[in-house]
Amino acid sequence: MLFRQLEYLVALSRERHFARAAQACYVSQPALSEAVRKLEDELGVPLVRRGRKFESLTPEGERIVLWAQRILADRDALTDEVDALRTGLSGQLRVGSVPTAATAVSLLTEPFCTEHPLASVRVLSDLRSEDMLRKIQDFEIDAGITYLRAGISEKFQVVPLYRERYVLLTGTAIGRPGAREATWAEAARLPLCLLVGTMQGRRVLDEIFEAAGTRAEPEVETDSVASLFAHVRTGRWVGVVPYAWLHVFGVPRGMRVLPLVEPDHTVPMGLVTTVREPGSVMARALAELARRTDVAAVLERLPTDSLTH
Repeated sequence: MLFRQLEYLVALSRERHFARAAQACYVSQPALSEAVRKLEDELGVPLVRRGRKFESLTPEGERIVLWAQRILADRDALTDEVDALRTGLSGQLRVGSVPTAATAVSLLTEPFCTEHPLASVRVLSDLRSEDMLRKIQDFEIDAGITYLRAGISEKFQVVPLYRERYVLLTGTAIGRPGAREATWAEAARLPLCLLVGTMQGRRVLDEIFEAAGTRAEPEVETDSVASLFAHVRTGRWVGVVPYAWLHVFGVPRGMRVLPLVEPDHTVPMGLVTTVREPGSVMARALAELARRTDVAAVLERLPTDSLTH
């Protein structure tokens, strides 16, 4: 059994297509197919259901893929560990985040790259919480920043980072003139642009609106915080945005930011990594850095010059 055969099987499981899996592995389709057949012969079980094209993995194949992912992750972790012992941490750190936490990632990646100049970073910043956690479990990424909801610490190692709070981003012509804050009930009556309902960040907002005795019915929904800002900037809509994004975008000219109250609500956010030991040397290094970095000191402070503009 060769690592290459396991890589091909994992790629086939991910792509669900022989040609795409071969392309992802930089080999020809016949070479990938033959390697998978040889793996089936070595293991003595069918791994793939084949017709004229790929149909699915067999139940045995699905189980073997889990083992293959673990074996390949351990191989990569061993290689990174040896490289770190020899020349310092190198290789690529793979980090994911839910869209609302994208601003927090840079507060960790910048000092990480400073401490480990031989390492590089790849960031996936528009993941749904469920997808990000699955990618960590499947060893597709090393760590992620997401909402610390109940039960998450049982399957992952967690480093709390900050508490997400929300503000109303609006044009000066919308809402109460001279207002310094807005209630959630008031926000629900305005022409809203919000994240789509399938995203964890939107589900959090819906829970807060419900706690305020109201319901949000947005005119526009988007899966991007940047797109949300762009829509609000037109002056037609208002948006409920994480305060952390003000540190990146600021407040567009002619706009204002109102803290949302009644209820005052914050949501814990944190870095999550796999519980497996020894695990990825990259994930360990990032988690250690996160424990030493006061992300909350930056992100839980609203820029005072951004409240009105």
